[in-house]
Amino acid sequence: MATIDSDVARSPEAPAAPPRRRTERRRTIADILTQYLLPLAAMAMLGFALWYVAKTKPVTRTPPPPIMPARSPYAATLAAAGIVEAQTENISVGSATPGVVVQVLVKVGDEVKAGQPLFRLDDRQLQGELAVKRAMVSQSKSELIRLEAEPRKEKIPVIVAQVNEARAAVIREADALKRSEDTFARKVTTEQELIARREALATAQAKLDKSQADLDLLRAGSWQYDRDVAREAITKAEADVAKAEIELDRLVVRALVAGEVLQVKVRPGEYVGTPPNQPLIILGNIETLHVRVDIDEYDISRFRQDVPATAVPRGNLQVRYPLKFVRVEPFVIPKKSLTGDNTERVDTRVLQVIYEFDPAGLPPLFVGQQVEVFIEAVSPPVSGDGSPAAPGA
Repeated sequence: MATIDSDVARSPEAPAAPPRRRTERRRTIADILTQYLLPLAAMAMLGFALWYVAKTKPVTRTPPPPIMPARSPYAATLAAAGIVEAQTENISVGSATPGVVVQVLVKVGDEVKAGQPLFRLDDRQLQGELAVKRAMVSQSKSELIRLEAEPRKEKIPVIVAQVNEARAAVIREADALKRSEDTFARKVTTEQELIARREALATAQAKLDKSQADLDLLRAGSWQYDRDVAREAITKAEADVAKAEIELDRLVVRALVAGEVLQVKVRPGEYVGTPPNQPLIILGNIETLHVRVDIDEYDISRFRQDVPATAVPRGNLQVRYPLKFVRVEPFVIPKKSLTGDNTERVDTRVLQVIYEFDPAGLPPLFVGQQVEVFIEAVSPPVSGDGSPAAPGA
């Protein structure tokens, strides 16, 4: 039955099914916004994004420098960095002894001479010690005068009286001993009393000998060796005074060379010690200034002493200072940064060359100012194949 029903359904004579009707609804404002405005908004946002990216894109520009860099006046140049220093170099003055500063006697810019005081430390304790040592000198001198004035004439009668007293005691004890011997012979006194009398006589005789020796010693005066000891005591006391005076003088720090005070780093009331590399005052002779130039070790072969050199101060590149060669410090040292930090470590070594210049008629340069130095360079020697020749070739 199922098969028959299926065939009947497929037969062309069967009636067709009614067609489906499509339901249509009216378009709303939301449909219009979705169809037209959303694509327009997306296009607008895309355009804004492209405009923003183009607007904020970094532009690489190469503006001219505010100050043109220094240029070498030579065809072949050896460039180096230099620093201005005093003719005597920068002399860092410190204190040999610690203490409290009570007076600063100079200020920056003062001209000082060799030996002129710069500042003074508290010296009250050493002043007291000096007074004691001077008293010791006076005491030692008085002791020597006393020894040289011996014997004192007033002492002699005293000692003579002691000798006479001791002699009288001997006579008395001798007479007592004689009587004791007579009575002992008659068996009136005992042997013990006789022995006591003999000991008393010996004691009196010893006192007489001592008094006589004291009288002889007094009349002989002081011993030569005692006077020598007193003289040496005076010498020692005077040496102690001289030492104390030297210590007092060291509390006044003085300039050892003539020059100008470049910097003062100490004030009254400050405590100063004796650590190394702690300058309290910096001096220098700046009548003629020097430039200390650091030449890299790779450029040493191109350096010559008899070629022109020029210094250009940083910040004023239009001014050139002609340099005159002074000397070369032949010890190649590690390069130091001009920051002054002693903990820095560098792997470059430099040869230090000293030049001098006269700033007369030019803007002044100051000690510690950095300059760019240009030295006319020479080409290193080459071998036959065009490669740099070995040193000494």
